[in-house]
This record gives sequence, structure tokens and C-alpha cells, in this order.
Amino acid sequence: MNTPRSLDVNSLKHKEYRVSRWCRSRLIPQLARLEGGRLTLIEGTQCQHLGQAGERCATLRIHHPRAWRRFALGGTIGAAEAYMDGDWDTDDLVTLVRLLAANLERVNGGLENGTASLGRWLLRLANGLRRNTLGGARRHIAAHYDIGNDLFATFLDRHHWMYSSAVFPHPDASLECASTHKLDLLLDRLDVQPHHRLLEIGTGWGGLAIHAARTRGCHVTTTTISEEQYAHTARRLAEEGLTDRVTLLKQDYRELTGRYDRLVSVEMIEAVGRQYLDTYLATLDRLLTDDGLAMLQAITIRDQRFEAASREMDFIKRYIFPGGFLPSHHAILESLARRTSMNLLALDEIGLHYARTLREWRHRFEANIETVRRLGYDERFIRMWRYYLGYCEGGFLERTIGTCQLLLAKPGARPSPLTGAP
Repeated sequence: MNTPRSLDVNSLKHKEYRVSRWCRSRLIPQLARLEGGRLTLIEGTQCQHLGQAGERCATLRIHHPRAWRRFALGGTIGAAEAYMDGDWDTDDLVTLVRLLAANLERVNGGLENGTASLGRWLLRLANGLRRNTLGGARRHIAAHYDIGNDLFATFLDRHHWMYSSAVFPHPDASLECASTHKLDLLLDRLDVQPHHRLLEIGTGWGGLAIHAARTRGCHVTTTTISEEQYAHTARRLAEEGLTDRVTLLKQDYRELTGRYDRLVSVEMIEAVGRQYLDTYLATLDRLLTDDGLAMLQAITIRDQRFEAASREMDFIKRYIFPGGFLPSHHAILESLARRTSMNLLALDEIGLHYARTLREWRHRFEANIETVRRLGYDERFIRMWRYYLGYCEGGFLERTIGTCQLLLAKPGARPSPLTGAP
């Protein structure tokens, strides 16, 4: 005989099942309109094909009916959480992301109902509260970069530990070769000479600072607010005898003082937050000499999606980079004009190189998955990280996001004719 409590539980489960089935009935017609590819949907013994023939073909296998409710009501966060919990799987995550990204308007937003609207409003509020104040920025950086150097060692390049897009000089180049090529490209564009004082904002694990000191003979000042990255870089500098050539700081960019001939900041702009974009670029302007040059590498979002994306909480902001945001080309250039004296000399798009970089990281992560488990990361984390790498790779391939390198010059800069050449 059922107790009242068991009746309540069964009733709740039945209601949840009905909601999930209703969500499914609303989403299937949307998926049937997919263009440029086909989705093979498998639920138990049932199989159906949605969309049309095309280059993007993937299989979606539903393991739990609640996945439909999470897809419909949770947007990118709901889909990611359902994947992390094992509610669904796919034979090709990157291709699935590409297919859905190419059909963004058809599948974006889930169901327009009160529950979904309330959920989005609450997430938008949470996103707005994650401000990158001095204290907030340190918490947000620690939440991602201080989760364990040993984890990052399982997939980053072995020479430089670069956690940013490499640039592949030829199709057969290794990740190590492409990382070195990217560093040389940045330093060449800046025309770094031995007498220059180079400032790096965003140390990472010390790869750029060490490479610049070794190959250009200049003095490098580099700063990070990650405890793990600071400790790792300090050890590397001591081991390689570069403590006299590289000054390692643990300071927020807003706390920096002095003037520098050259400045480089690789994929740091995404961590400042929209509210501090002007502050960040104005700080670069303040730190450069009147004839200085700056090189930025930035992950960007399409101008047409910037306003909406900057307000919304998505999977990346919720689980991977709290406090992060993606600027657009227009947002960066408008801020430069409004708050700095710097001019743009060159802008080069390298987004497809990032897709290749992420593919290399994803393959290395999977090849070292047992090491990741031995380090103590559970299956939900592993699925989250797998989703993160595949999600971003698909985004770069479909150009819903991109990466650019910007060469900026102060008014007194007189770069050589080759500076800024691709």
C-alpha cells in the first residue's frame, strides 16, 4: 500500500514526465526545420531523422526524458547540465554544436512561457551581479585557473603551457610548434627589441614572458592574480635562471604603475567584464609610453549578438568562466576611440586556428582521461570539461565566436614598415 509520501513522489514524477513530453512535442518541430545538416534522434528503440541532408550530421541519444524539459526551459545552461548529468549523449559533440549554431534562430531561447522567462530573468540578474571588482575578479579567476595545474598539464602544449589560441603555420604543425609560432608572431608584430620594457597583462603559466626574455633579450614585467599560475611561473623562472630578466607580479591590471615601451595581453580582455572594458583599455593607454605599441589577442562575439549575449548568463559564464564576457570588434574599437589615445594599426582574425587548438586540447584531454580521474575529478566534471571544449570548438568553426589579434599604437609610435604585416 502506498504511503502519502510515496503518492506525492509518484505524482511529482508523473507531472515532470508530462512536462518533459510536452516540451518534446514543442521542440521536435523546431528540430525538424534544421537546415544544413541532419540530426538523428534516438530514444530507446525509436529512431528518427530531423533536418535535411548536409555536411553537419550528428546523432543525439536521449537517456532520460527530462532532457527535453532541460533543453526547452534551460537554454544553453540546461542543455549543458543535462549532458553533464548523463541525460543525453552524442556521437559527435562538435558537429552537433555546429548544426545547432548554424540554426541559432530556429532553436534559440527554448519555449516562450512564464517559467522559462522567469528562469532567464533570474540568470540575467545573477550575471549582472558578477561584477569584476578587485575582489570579484580574484574570485572569478580562482574559480577557473586555480582548479589544479595538473589538470591543465593533461592537455596544454608541453613547451609553453599556452591556454590561448595557437596559430598553425602549416596544416601538419604540432600544437607545440603552433604555440611557438603564435608567440613569435605577437612579438614580431610588436617589434620587440632588447632595450624595450615589455609588459604582459595575464601571465598564464609564464610561456610568453619566458619566450620573450629568451628570444628578444628584453626585460619583461608580467602580472597575474591566479595563485596557481603565479606559483607555477615563479618556479619556472627560478629553474630557468630568468628571475633577473622577468619581473613577476601578483597584481590586478588596475593596480599597475610605471610606463612600458611594449604591451601584450593575450585573451585577458574577456575576463574584465563589460562594465570594465573602458577601464581596461584606458589602463593600457596609461601604462604605455607615448611612442608605445600594444598587442591584444581577444575572443570576440559577432557585433550583431553583442548586446544580447553580454546580458545573458550562458553555460560558459555559469560553469567555466564566471564574470567573463566576450567583446565584439565594434565594442573594442568604440571604447578605444572614447577612452584612449591609441589607434588601430591592424586586426587579424584567427578564429579557425582556435578551433584547431581546441581540437588538439580535446584529443589530449581524452587521451589522458585516466590521469584526470586519478587526479580526483569526478565524471560530472569530466563531462563538463568535454562539453566545454567541444562547445567552443563548434562555435569557432561556425564563426558564432571568433578570435582576433589587434595591433594598437600610441600617437607617437613610428613602427617599422614590416610591423603589423601578417
